[in-house]
Amino acid sequence: MAEAHQAVAFQFTVTPDGVDFQLSREAVRHIYLSGINSWKKRLIRIKNGILRGVYPGSPTSWLVVVMATVGSNYCKVDLSMGLVHCIQRYLPASYGPYWTPQTQELLSVVIFSTGVWATGIFFFRQSLKLLLSYHGWMFEMHSKTSYATKIWAICVRLLSSRRPMLYSFQTSLPKLPVPSVPATIQRYLDSVRPLLDEDEFYRMETLAKEFQDKTAPRLQKYLVLKSWWATNYVSDWWEEYVYLRGRSPLMVNSNYYAMDFVLIRNTNVQAARLGNAVHAMIMYRRKLDREEIKPVMALGMVPMCSYQMERMFNTTRIPGKETDVLQHLSESRHVAVYHKGRFYKVWLYEGSRLLKPRDLEMQFQRILDDPSSPQPGEEKLAALTAGGRAEWAQARQTFFSSGKNKTSLDAIERAAFFVALDEESHCYNPNDEASLSLCGKALLHGNCYNRWFDKSFTLISFKNGLLGLNTEHSWADAPIIGHLWEFVLGTDTFHLGYTDTGHCVGEPNMKLAPPQRLQWDIPVQCREVIENSYQVAKALADDVELYCFQFLPFGKGLIKKCRTSPDAFVQIALQLAHFRDKGKFCLTYEASMTRMFREGRTETVRSCTSESTAFVKAMMKGSHTKEDLQNLFRKASEKHQNMYRLAMTGAGIDRHLFCLYIVSKYLGVSSPFLAEVLSEPWSLSTSQIPQYQIRMFDPNQYPNHLGAGGGFGPVADDGYGVSYMIAGENTMFFHVSSKFSSSETNAQRFGNHIRQALLDIADLFKVPKTES
Repeated sequence: MAEAHQAVAFQFTVTPDGVDFQLSREAVRHIYLSGINSWKKRLIRIKNGILRGVYPGSPTSWLVVVMATVGSNYCKVDLSMGLVHCIQRYLPASYGPYWTPQTQELLSVVIFSTGVWATGIFFFRQSLKLLLSYHGWMFEMHSKTSYATKIWAICVRLLSSRRPMLYSFQTSLPKLPVPSVPATIQRYLDSVRPLLDEDEFYRMETLAKEFQDKTAPRLQKYLVLKSWWATNYVSDWWEEYVYLRGRSPLMVNSNYYAMDFVLIRNTNVQAARLGNAVHAMIMYRRKLDREEIKPVMALGMVPMCSYQMERMFNTTRIPGKETDVLQHLSESRHVAVYHKGRFYKVWLYEGSRLLKPRDLEMQFQRILDDPSSPQPGEEKLAALTAGGRAEWAQARQTFFSSGKNKTSLDAIERAAFFVALDEESHCYNPNDEASLSLCGKALLHGNCYNRWFDKSFTLISFKNGLLGLNTEHSWADAPIIGHLWEFVLGTDTFHLGYTDTGHCVGEPNMKLAPPQRLQWDIPVQCREVIENSYQVAKALADDVELYCFQFLPFGKGLIKKCRTSPDAFVQIALQLAHFRDKGKFCLTYEASMTRMFREGRTETVRSCTSESTAFVKAMMKGSHTKEDLQNLFRKASEKHQNMYRLAMTGAGIDRHLFCLYIVSKYLGVSSPFLAEVLSEPWSLSTSQIPQYQIRMFDPNQYPNHLGAGGGFGPVADDGYGVSYMIAGENTMFFHVSSKFSSSETNAQRFGNHIRQALLDIADLFKVPKTES
């Protein structure tokens, strides 16, 4: 129990002479340094709040304005046109011995200068907000940029040229606009036209017309009112109703995973790789707290919203009987670790100093070397987070609301993030097709009790040093965790490094207290609940078929020679592959971002269009000329790109209809049209994985430093989930998921169809290819 004594600042003993206190100087010193560190953080936040609040101005610019006004006043030039003297008249006539006319005049000049400076900032911010509301640039060809767009680009660069902090642009971002009901209805009908026969389409058209004329105007008024009042009319309802109110297990259904570099290996030492990764993550958190991370900019000049990054660390999804709650702490100084059925608390700091990678490696190695056994009920405890949410909420309230169970659960839920030390090894072997899929399965669900699915993310470490993430979805979308992951992998490889023996650089501090083992008292009734949750999770995990593969014949480079966007190319290939797989078209979901708006998250691109289905039918027919097929493909590609741009600029379909549906429920209004739209299954759910959001290294110089992206479970029981990463000029990665219980789907079969569809489309444009 040495670690327990180390964690206590003082001990006391009751004796006949009174109470004898025994202070631990070392512990008191750590408490003192921790307090100093907390105050430093507060001061940094205050300073950042001021700098962010006056952007694009600065204290220096304020001083320049004051000095210019004082100088002009000294030279008898009144730039204020009498306002300084007007301000001076309202100042107290006498206020102590130092309150001279010169002091009054100087104060009046400072007040006037500050007003001019603040007015300038307000003007610049509103001008930038107005400029960022223009999205015409997205709909113009690169070679046909209009003069208006060129002038707009110059103005945006001028107003955003000063080095911004992470949240500098937040108040300058426009609000997400509410589309008109007729426009949304028309886009919806266009999207379902290729999926319905004449009678079905006429029925849906009638429902839509009735909704548009009778019900929608009232609902739209409330939604417009909300858009005026709220920062974003979608995001809070999306988080609550799509994520937090869901009662099904997070595992597979909601959480997603991210993979490590797959073509290189920095070290085979598990604890060393983890030491570097955890250190890099806390370095990132420090940059996040200090707002030193550059905001993501489209085209290098259009800022994306950064608000999702606020809850990356120190965040846990707390289960509730009806709805969950996201608990976010301003600070956490430890991580929770799971290994061989045991939970640990590992401190990240010694006083105010962040532990070095070598120190963290030593701590993780101590856990790996610990021979102790799990306590009764401890081994499968995390299965509670993998089962039903209502069952977990009830168990949490019954068995974890007091005593050592509450203390230990708090240690996990209040951790910066969760770490899983796995006993199995995984790696990608290009000669073993199943290796990447097995790694994906391990990251998606593990053994159903070695991940804490409620944490914002779980860092997973395999025995051979390979890493991965399992991420909870409600707090943010994939590009956000991707930003962190790129930083971690780049920092680990190019900045921290390893010794020749594969260990972290430096010497460990052997005086560090060992990791603290969490203590539990889990009764038999609770163990039964844990086992029930485990069985639910295991059935879900066993039903998931995951097929991950690398597509080698070509990548982004040769697709661009077809004069189309890589995303449109892949999406049309998915339509062709799905038709070959199932013999029919289906409602297709592709996630796009709306982060050009404040607090924007995602919008749906309905990829199955009349144009894409026309191309697929022509391909299947086999009698069209290559030129005809090329023309049909380009029409489908242009339609897809236009829909993607509309979604990104707030003119999508599904978020608007979703919010109208929520308003209807609040008002108690019944809408058969909305009920049917919101119940339509997404039989093909797709997402492109972003990369190179941070330029940590030159991919042309290090072509093998490729992550394989990540994936998610199928959205529909008889459907597919497909994520893909266009990993460079010459390769792509795909993650295809389905359910074994469905007789209609087979992930590997669909993956093979995707391969062939990509090759067949490339062949239309005479793209050189090799055997896959």
